[in-house]
Amino acid sequence: MAMEKILKGVVEFRKHDFEKHRALFEGLGQGQQPHTLFIGCSDSRVDPNLITRSLPGELFIIRNVANIVPQYRESGEYLATTSAIEYAVLALEVENIVVCGHSNCGGCAALYLPEESFANMPHTRRWLGQAWVVRRRVEQNPEAADIGAREWLTEQGNVVQQLRNLLSYPFIRERFKQGSLKLHGWHYIIPSGKVLAYDPLKGYFGEMY
Repeated sequence: MAMEKILKGVVEFRKHDFEKHRALFEGLGQGQQPHTLFIGCSDSRVDPNLITRSLPGELFIIRNVANIVPQYRESGEYLATTSAIEYAVLALEVENIVVCGHSNCGGCAALYLPEESFANMPHTRRWLGQAWVVRRRVEQNPEAADIGAREWLTEQGNVVQQLRNLLSYPFIRERFKQGSLKLHGWHYIIPSGKVLAYDPLKGYFGEMY
């Protein structure tokens, strides 16, 4: 049934949504010029285009477990997130990068699970290992004694950490210092639809108006 719904949606898109934006899609058929790189979680409840009400062609989107940005390093491995960031900044010349975390994030919650929980998910464990620094930092906060507070502290702390990791990329650091590239940290609250934005000068997240 789920696949039937998806296939029906493809047909309905072609009949209605595509026709409504035909001119836009015809222009996009020649290339893309997104203004923003959006780095978000793979969570099925988080839809970047829906949250921002953006049209096709505006956002270059990277999604992975817990919206993690690996620190910059040169490697012979296949680096999916790193290469996508590189392409967005150097080839597409985006003007903004948004790191968007969200409430009730399973990836952030998994940072506190015992190691045996990952017995059959070694790659997930290794991936989340990049955010263990966030867990250690949160555990030093007295407010983290409350589970609800710990959840928010982890999700927001994770966004801030990924912004720091972005600045480990030489080409991002250079453009950020020049003012040609802006970095934004968001915390999306699923049940309310609110998006909290990180203010680096004040050091906390505040509601957008």
